[in-house]
Amino acid sequence: MTPPHPTAAPAGAHRDAIARDVVGRRRELDLVLAAVSAGRDILLEGPPGTSKSTILRAITTNWDVPFVLVEGNAELTPARLVGHHNPARVLREDYSAENFVPGPLVEAMQSGGFLYIEELNRAPEDTLNTLLAAMAEREVAVPRVGLIAALPTFRVLASMNPFDNVGTARISDSVYDRWCRLAIGYQDAAEERAIVAVRTGGNGAADQQLIADAVALTRATRTHPDLRRGSSVRGAIDLVAIAVELAELGSFPQRERLILEAALLALSARIGMDETVDATPEQVITEIWENHFFSAPGGQRRVRTG
Repeated sequence: MTPPHPTAAPAGAHRDAIARDVVGRRRELDLVLAAVSAGRDILLEGPPGTSKSTILRAITTNWDVPFVLVEGNAELTPARLVGHHNPARVLREDYSAENFVPGPLVEAMQSGGFLYIEELNRAPEDTLNTLLAAMAEREVAVPRVGLIAALPTFRVLASMNPFDNVGTARISDSVYDRWCRLAIGYQDAAEERAIVAVRTGGNGAADQQLIADAVALTRATRTHPDLRRGSSVRGAIDLVAIAVELAELGSFPQRERLILEAALLALSARIGMDETVDATPEQVITEIWENHFFSAPGGQRRVRTG
């Protein structure tokens, strides 16, 4: 059984300190913290921008262990994951433990850190098999180096986006069997407004209204019938930041027009159009903007003021 983390204290002793770095997500934080404190590895499944890496970084910061980030893709071969021998030194000195360059897996094992693989289902199958061996035994055999054992705080965490199947592979049952899995969805509107306020420094009444508008527009992209993918809260964060700068430039004196321009810039790359419709991202965002500012429930035009 994997020993507890360095402080040897129960998870509850750290929860409040860790929660200060996470907006909302109390249930998810408790579940992830319980899993890693119990020595388990965890797979977080959910769309982008749902605080997956934020939760993990908050825990590693509190535990004072490294956070080793790896992007899952076709180029993540076993050699890239585990490490390789320095070719120049091999030519001069032959193979040895001294000229081995650790990959992210070995780096995390030797430092007792969290290895976090984004988009696990984009990694090749042979890479996943190498990863599973390290998870099962907490050690990995490296040719001409020997057996490398992990420190007690080593964990393997991964994320998957269930709504994006472009360039992804099916995860086998043997892979799923090694993980605790947590499904994470979008947060509610109040928590997303709080996230945007923290990330953009909004504190005045005008800022709060801008944040509310940005979050409403962003959330509307997730339910629009012409979109197969809506924007994460990152879209609202960028929308607010861009709108503030546009206001400083004075390019668009009309507030609603300023927000539209910021929305087109911040959201158009973050939404995915349904292949069966002819509309453009710009047309959909403009429609959402019009519905938000100028239409009331029931299709009534909202009276504009100011």
